[in-house]
Amino acid sequence: MDYKRIHESIMKSDPKIRLVTICDQNGKIMHSDHREGVRNLLTPDESKKSLDLAVNAWKTRSELAPKIGKGKYVLAEYEKIKRITMPLGDSHLLYVTTERDADHSVIINSITKLDVH
Repeated sequence: MDYKRIHESIMKSDPKIRLVTICDQNGKIMHSDHREGVRNLLTPDESKKSLDLAVNAWKTRSELAPKIGKGKYVLAEYEKIKRITMPLGDSHLLYVTTERDADHSVIINSITKLDVH
């Protein structure tokens, strides 16, 4: 999987995207970067904690998949940002933060149409 290419494709899809992180299902970061000029709102430790929470929540959802189906995405909306977590292929997770006023449905749709291989 070409993580850098996927990262760049997602970043190019919408100027409201702040951060794209690609990790494995255990939370190991394969690629992560902010949009140029964007200031991170969290410290590195807080960012890792947020990613770990998202990964663990995704694992819990996956345990329920046989009964409710595979998860497509999770949207968390905060006062300052939105966070989208979604599967990337069969063995990776995508963790994307956007500006609060971003059209998350457009971003999610464009990500699902990406060729991830």
